[in-house]
Amino acid sequence: MKEIQDRHKKLREELRSKLSEQRTWKDSVADFLTVQFGTVWFLSLNAIVFVVWILLNRNLIPGIKPFDLYPFNFLTMVVSLEAIFLSVIVLISQNKQSRIAEIRERIDFEINVRAEEEATKILVIVEQIARHHGIALARDPELKDLEQRTDITKIRERIEHDT
Repeated sequence: MKEIQDRHKKLREELRSKLSEQRTWKDSVADFLTVQFGTVWFLSLNAIVFVVWILLNRNLIPGIKPFDLYPFNFLTMVVSLEAIFLSVIVLISQNKQSRIAEIRERIDFEINVRAEEEATKILVIVEQIARHHGIALARDPELKDLEQRTDITKIRERIEHDT
């Protein structure tokens, strides 16, 4: 059990290390911005700015001269630029998440292959124990198939053929 825990710990550390190696300053900035912009605080701040902007430019606040009269062309430009930047930041974060998902998929694949090998080995050992103790085994073609090592190359070729 300790060996399995150590192996899992090593896999987690390798994943963290791999992610850290691939992390650039741009990724850090994009992560920071994504965290900041994806909050109720940011949404509230935007709403407040828009309301104040509209109030100022509808001449509803005495003593302040409007600078962006209706239809608020400057506000429209600012909001459009903000949308562009936010979209790009979200795309950067999605690309990073995609890279993380690919790494996790590779690790999952390696774990699944290992688990399949272990299950096959267990079936072979159980059959050997049964024979050693003189226990008659039913002739099960599926069991015989399961005792065979899985050919990963054939699986990959089948997947590539199907897609």
